[in-house]
Amino acid sequence: MIDPSGRLFLSKRGPLARNERGLWEFPGGSVEFGETLAKALQREMREEFGIEIQVGDLLDVVDHILPEEGQHWVSPTYICKIMSGTPVILEPGKCSEIGWFDPDEFPDNLTQITRQNFKHYLQEFK
Repeated sequence: MIDPSGRLFLSKRGPLARNERGLWEFPGGSVEFGETLAKALQREMREEFGIEIQVGDLLDVVDHILPEEGQHWVSPTYICKIMSGTPVILEPGKCSEIGWFDPDEFPDNLTQITRQNFKHYLQEFK
């Protein structure tokens, strides 16, 4: 998500996250049977942060491979903006911290997928 001043929204993965605990990420989630990708993202942001979002253009699609955990995810990332609400942590087991970051002051401890997303974001928009 991007705010009007160009800052990007990140969440820090909490102690009950499936993987990469304690690292910052562009938040997302799982798709339920019958959901479109956009509807799934809107639902996840409502459930986890209490916000309504507009899903914009696709930024990228990246393989998220975690061999040490035996996991392989395919992760599409969209450029989104908040339409209503202010983000708050509603699932503290999954998320321990949230924040808005200027692209020039991004944290170093990013998830594998967010490192790739951020690189693509900078190539596209900076």
